[in-house]
Parts: sequence; structure tokens; C-alpha cells
Amino acid sequence: MFQLFTNKKKKSKDTAKSRLKLVLTQDRLNCSPEMLEMMKTDILKVIANYMDFDENEMDIQIAQSFAGEDGKPVLVANIPVKALRKVSPKR
Repeated sequence: MFQLFTNKKKKSKDTAKSRLKLVLTQDRLNCSPEMLEMMKTDILKVIANYMDFDENEMDIQIAQSFAGEDGKPVLVANIPVKALRKVSPKR
């Protein structure tokens, strides 16, 4: 029974730690929330040319890379795709 409370605290701690890493990464990059929104808008404009997606379920954020020890920031996009659009090649 004690483990139930311990696991709950650990999950809360991990969530807080993850959020703090995100804030610190954005701060180190000098990326304001407004700039992140502008990037999201531009990315979505391009993607909308090729597919339909669910804007309510998408998530785009700057995170710290876990590949390697340098911990470089990465742009992470989770965009649920509804359908691909038929696009004719440009001539």
C-alpha cells in the first residue's frame, strides 16, 4: 500500500522535472512563447499543403535531445494525420 503513494509522488516529481527542463531549454534558446507560436503556424501552413491533421490534438514543443550527452535542443512535433492530400507535381 505504501508503494501506491510513493509511485504517485514519483510521477508528480517526474512531471515537474520534465516541465522544468522544457522551460530551461526554451530559456537557453531565447525562444519566447510568441516565437514558438510563429514557428508552429509556419510549420502547420506547410504541412496543410500535403495532409489534413487534427489541430486540437497536435503538440509542438522545444525539448532537450536525449540522443547523446550534449543535450542539444530539438523541435518535437506530434501531429495526428487524418488523411494525405492529392498533390499534383509542379512543372
